[in-house]
Amino acid sequence: MSTVASSRPVTPNGVAPRRRAALDWRIRFGVLALIWGFSFLFIKVGTDGYAPFQVTFGRLLFGSVVLVAAMAVKRERLPHGARTWGHLAVAAFLLNALPFSLFAYSELTIPSTLAGICNATSPLWGMALSLVALSEDRPTRRRVAGLGIGFLGVLTVLGVWQGFHGLDARGTAMALLASLSYPVGWIYVRRTLAGTGHSHLSMTGAQLLLATAQLALVTPLFTTFPSRVAWVPLLAIAALGALGTGLAMLLQYGIVAEVGPTTAQMVTYFIPVIATAAGVAILGESLAWSTPVGAVIVLAGAALTQAKPRR
Repeated sequence: MSTVASSRPVTPNGVAPRRRAALDWRIRFGVLALIWGFSFLFIKVGTDGYAPFQVTFGRLLFGSVVLVAAMAVKRERLPHGARTWGHLAVAAFLLNALPFSLFAYSELTIPSTLAGICNATSPLWGMALSLVALSEDRPTRRRVAGLGIGFLGVLTVLGVWQGFHGLDARGTAMALLASLSYPVGWIYVRRTLAGTGHSHLSMTGAQLLLATAQLALVTPLFTTFPSRVAWVPLLAIAALGALGTGLAMLLQYGIVAEVGPTTAQMVTYFIPVIATAAGVAILGESLAWSTPVGAVIVLAGAALTQAKPRR
């Protein structure tokens, strides 16, 4: 979800020009926001029948199938070189295996609405990392102000004045750590995989395949094979992987190529809204006033952190 966020892996070698798609980018933008917004609902439903690692493995597996199929249609080849694959393995862990697993575990104890809002803090973490010289992005007064406003929003969502009453600290911490993993992964990718010469689709396909392999090794060690097939959770996992990971990435890169990353990253601000609406309307999750108010403050702060300095 990555947020051009969320959700999701950032390719290192720029945006190649491409022909304008038949479907207007605004429609694809809306579809992408819906898919990523509903991803937190799919995670919640998936964990009702399967262990979090199993949910993550299924998500990555179905997502990889979509990207490999797209590569076959476009006759793309996987990248080559041991060094490239080594860096891709680290990127797969930071941008896929780790955050996807953390979100799945977090939703065992926190509502999908809260997980979706925690995901929106990813730009705030990216700004915080830039302040400690882990990113090449230069902090400005506006961005620093956005960081402070954003984390004020986080405290509002968590209900700090109530002493975090009724809040599962472990689940919330996992969701926030998942959102932190994304900017760490983006910084790593930019510093190690820029200029490789491989296509976006090739790099992303390889990254998801590596993340799937990582979960294939970890999942049997910490879970047992389910005694029965839970069909609704399984369908949710399939939708999470095929739509929320595979198709969403194809949509994302198409939008970035057509209108640029600045416009494309605006999808970040719609994800928590959709995740909250889906959690309340479909899953019947409760919603205190502090949740939407805090979410608005978080998004306002995140928007300020993404503001470009004036020349």
